[in-house]
Amino acid sequence: MMTRQAVILVGGKGTRLGALASTTPKPLMPISGDAVFLDVLLLEIVRHGFDDILLLAGHLHEKMLERYRGRSIRGASLRVVVESAPAGTAGALKNAAPLLDSVFLLANGDTLFDINLRRLSARLEKNPDILGALALRRESDATRYGSVRLQDGYIVAFREKGGRAGPASINAGLGVFRREILTLIEETPCSIELEVYPRLAAARAMLGEEFEGYFIDIGTPESLDKARRDLAGRRRPAFFFDRDGVLNRDAGYCHRVEDLEWIPGAVETIRRVNESGAFTFVVSNQAGIARGLFRESDVDRFHAAMSAQLASAGAHIDAFYFCPYHPDAVVAEWRHPNHPDRKPNPGLIERARAEWPIDSAASFLVGDKASDMEAARRAGIRGLSFTDGDLYESTRSAIEHVAVLRGRTHT
Repeated sequence: MMTRQAVILVGGKGTRLGALASTTPKPLMPISGDAVFLDVLLLEIVRHGFDDILLLAGHLHEKMLERYRGRSIRGASLRVVVESAPAGTAGALKNAAPLLDSVFLLANGDTLFDINLRRLSARLEKNPDILGALALRRESDATRYGSVRLQDGYIVAFREKGGRAGPASINAGLGVFRREILTLIEETPCSIELEVYPRLAAARAMLGEEFEGYFIDIGTPESLDKARRDLAGRRRPAFFFDRDGVLNRDAGYCHRVEDLEWIPGAVETIRRVNESGAFTFVVSNQAGIARGLFRESDVDRFHAAMSAQLASAGAHIDAFYFCPYHPDAVVAEWRHPNHPDRKPNPGLIERARAEWPIDSAASFLVGDKASDMEAARRAGIRGLSFTDGDLYESTRSAIEHVAVLRGRTHT
């Protein structure tokens, strides 16, 4: 089952920020304009398909309730859970026990690690005897964070902050866990980092994996300033994919989930794009709606099935855009002589650009028809033609080019 829940720890006092955090929770530190750090983190989590978000609040929880209670972001619902008394990070998790799914993403509200989150959930899914999978980052000097010892993919030990200087892997504040870790929280207050994780390590019940990607912890005034410089106005490249004939076999007006058959290399392509740090979008003409062959809800179900299968493979699509209009529509609602969204017009790409921070100069559209290439030309992005064979082999050089731009050496 696709992991859909994300739990974010937002109750810390932010003591290292001093007066900056005296009246504002650390995750609500302003970044740019009206945007605060937690807004940026939430968008990163939601775009990976997590649509049930729990914010575990404590210190200055009124500010958290004021900003997020009852809100939704890109279709994801947000709930603020307030602890009755300070109980530590593990205690906050135990307090939310009645609301937890069987598997959930757990994130610190004061750190951002720009990685493929679906890779973590896929690893846990493939290892049913493991209780957690933690994202690790290699640091040249780990004394500020403490370090993690990895053995054969298992985390076997944690070393506390302030230890020996030098390069080491650190806990990057992101992991996917099974609900059973609550059995390790026997009394509160309890720290998940200092008490629960070491027990998981001792039992070889937690996997770890090093990732590359932008990382920031806003725990100090200096790192908060850096986050403001780095994150304000940040954009990333995008890969736009036509759907039928590029990602899935085109059997003619595909809309039934049972007809979903991936093109060779398509799932691998999307996962590699995810790990390159680029956005992944689908832009597709769906004239079958205009012709009365199926409905928008059928397309939504087809896309949900694609997302679920991709999640099991550690991949995701950030958003699906499709055009139901056609000049010869039998359904009057969808009849239009030249709708701006119907390729070769670039409307679907323009909609994505209006809704996401896209670096167009470094973006691509992958399609199998002349109309796809023309849409790319009109949108001012590069077109990659794919007609047959393995999709990853056809797109590999472009993906690797983007990965280099994003500072990733592996995809």
